[in-house]
Amino acid sequence: MIVRDFNEIIESDRDRVVSDAQWSSVRMLLADDGMGFSFHITFLEPGSEHTFEYKNHFESVYCMKGSGSITDLATGETHHIRPGVMYALDKHDRHILRAEEELVMACCFNPPVTGKEVHREDGSYAAPENVEA
Repeated sequence: MIVRDFNEIIESDRDRVVSDAQWSSVRMLLADDGMGFSFHITFLEPGSEHTFEYKNHFESVYCMKGSGSITDLATGETHHIRPGVMYALDKHDRHILRAEEELVMACCFNPPVTGKEVHREDGSYAAPENVEA
């Protein structure tokens, strides 16, 4: 059984706290936990806009706090994000995520991330076998 306390992670385990321009993520589960997926709590700053395309991962996201929108760049369709809304990137969808207020999101990735990934210029993470340990 794996039990982790979010508050302890943010206070001491900096290997599991990742940040980039206008977002931060607390990695509760990573690839080395052996669960087949990773689980994160991610914070997006108000007024921020992010273009992502996870070409090598599937992602599911559940909004716990805040409001914003997600736009599917293939279709142009935009969906409102608020607490209780979930979206799943089942086609490696290229998208724009906008935070009107601070967004707090629970995210799962498959395959799991290692914690060493950085967003590449196209908004994706490298394939798991290409991430430095």
